[in-house]
Amino acid sequence: MEKLKRIQLKDVEITHGFWANRQKINRDITIYAVRDRFEDTGRFKAFDFGYTPENGEIKPHFFWDSDIAKWIESASFIIEKTPNAELQSKIEEIINKIEEHQDENGYFNIYHTVVEPDNRFKDRSHHELYCLGHLIEAAVAYYNATGKDRFINILDKFIDHVIKVFTEEMSSAFSTPGHEEIELALYRLYEVRPDEKYIKLAEFFLNERGKEGDGVYGWDNEAYNQSHKPVREQFEALGHCVRANYLYAGMADEARNAEDEKMFEACKALFDDMANKKMYISGGIGSTHHGEAFTIPYDLPNDSAYAETCASISLAMFSNRLKDLDINSKYADMVERQIYNGIISGISLDGKSFFYENPLEINLSDRRRHTSVNHSDRLPITQRLEVFDCSCCPPNVTRLIANIGEYIYSYDDNRIFVHQYIGSTAVFDGSQIDTETEYPADGKIKITVANAKNKRLYLRIPSWCESFKINAGYNMYNGYAEIEINSDMFEISLELEIRPVLIAASPKVRADAGAAAVMMGPILYCAEGIDNDFDLWDAKINQSTEIKAEYSESFYSNTLRCEISLTDEESIKALYLPLKNVKTKPGTLKLIPYFGFANRGESDMRVWFKLIK
Repeated sequence: MEKLKRIQLKDVEITHGFWANRQKINRDITIYAVRDRFEDTGRFKAFDFGYTPENGEIKPHFFWDSDIAKWIESASFIIEKTPNAELQSKIEEIINKIEEHQDENGYFNIYHTVVEPDNRFKDRSHHELYCLGHLIEAAVAYYNATGKDRFINILDKFIDHVIKVFTEEMSSAFSTPGHEEIELALYRLYEVRPDEKYIKLAEFFLNERGKEGDGVYGWDNEAYNQSHKPVREQFEALGHCVRANYLYAGMADEARNAEDEKMFEACKALFDDMANKKMYISGGIGSTHHGEAFTIPYDLPNDSAYAETCASISLAMFSNRLKDLDINSKYADMVERQIYNGIISGISLDGKSFFYENPLEINLSDRRRHTSVNHSDRLPITQRLEVFDCSCCPPNVTRLIANIGEYIYSYDDNRIFVHQYIGSTAVFDGSQIDTETEYPADGKIKITVANAKNKRLYLRIPSWCESFKINAGYNMYNGYAEIEINSDMFEISLELEIRPVLIAASPKVRADAGAAAVMMGPILYCAEGIDNDFDLWDAKINQSTEIKAEYSESFYSNTLRCEISLTDEESIKALYLPLKNVKTKPGTLKLIPYFGFANRGESDMRVWFKLIK
């Protein structure tokens, strides 16, 4: 097991390119858009603790604490890089209210104070520990941004109360959270305040999981919240996808902290199960809305794909931890797949609206098929919304984008790793590294390393890349090009061949049998009806077709065109006819980055296309 150090957000500047643009939108628009909708829906006001059944105020939900916590974390990441008095004032306002309404014993939870005060720690499904976990992450981010530890101190009292209730008195009705998250948060807190009590509590929750075998809702079983086995014996990803990957992230943290090889082996097996059997080409996980959960291997329907935005974020978080424990490019490849596809498809190009679910196919006629009965099939929505009843995804996206700097680099005493090609500058351990690139629009990358002579530089060669050039000698090591740094100011040029390619799915994925998707570099492509004046389900791509790319300012990346085969008008008129009588005609298919679908009005959309020779 390796133990690479991650270059922290405070030491990384995103300077230009794709992610600088996304961060600007996040900083200037999205953080305020989410705040405004949370104001409208009563989430911020809930921190006044003014709700009663009689006064007409909006009844808080038991997960609202976590929504605001993620917004605070997002805003903290932003002000760490770009001071903002307005955002900081709003954060301080919420911290004041948390301190004001915290119980003497340290407990804080809005719902279980104003709605069900007699049911604290009695319902495993009510997210009390989940909310605390997100508050902890928010407090750590705010401390890193400002140096102020009041928020941490407030939550430290709550943590002491949890330790007492769960590990000493054992007076709670359950021993582990129904929705995992607090585990990884405690390790995050330990990084800035190394008190062993945080590690011991995290280890308690990890080690107790699997000893209580009930579900939480009545329609689920113990696998739904990963309680079916002890964590070191879990090798198959099961249940609610976000819960699972938050747990797995905490497991990875424990494997690192305790050098726990059994935990590490479980983490690797869980990753491989998701990556090789249960993941959409977009990186999305969770193929059913029933429990937002994993199903059986290779069950990946496109039109009803759940693929929750938060699930992609949680898998990116888990993968980002594994990349520092096991030197293998597949983990950074997974992060890349998520950040360019499964995650940012969850936010509109203008930064104001969001998808909770991310389907890989939209056929508008499916939503209008019932012409004589009042019935609609359960399918994902076709247009993003500004807020949801369960609005966990919007602030999760804002915090991921604001914190993308922590996904780029790692190092130890003798090695420097570049995992993601993002225009940036980082300082660490007396050295500096600069990355200049317009990736993923093209594959030209210039890296400069200062004050690291005699160390080794590791550049990830993505698994999709068939050809690359480096202007220096190198050796390949588990997907990374290993290069000796032989000067105090060392420059290296890497050119990855980025070209459109057709991708086939395993024949075990029934939904994609005989079809192909298009990728260019890390970006998945889709076609929308708004760009193509024919039925997308008639489009057939020839295996040898030439796919042409053209840069688009709208998407900050390339759009694609290729020649296809379509059924001619006369053949379309017949409902059925002999195959020999079907005539075809040429056509042109325009494709856009998958993350950009549903930004120009309601439209058909698909990722997978019929393939012909």
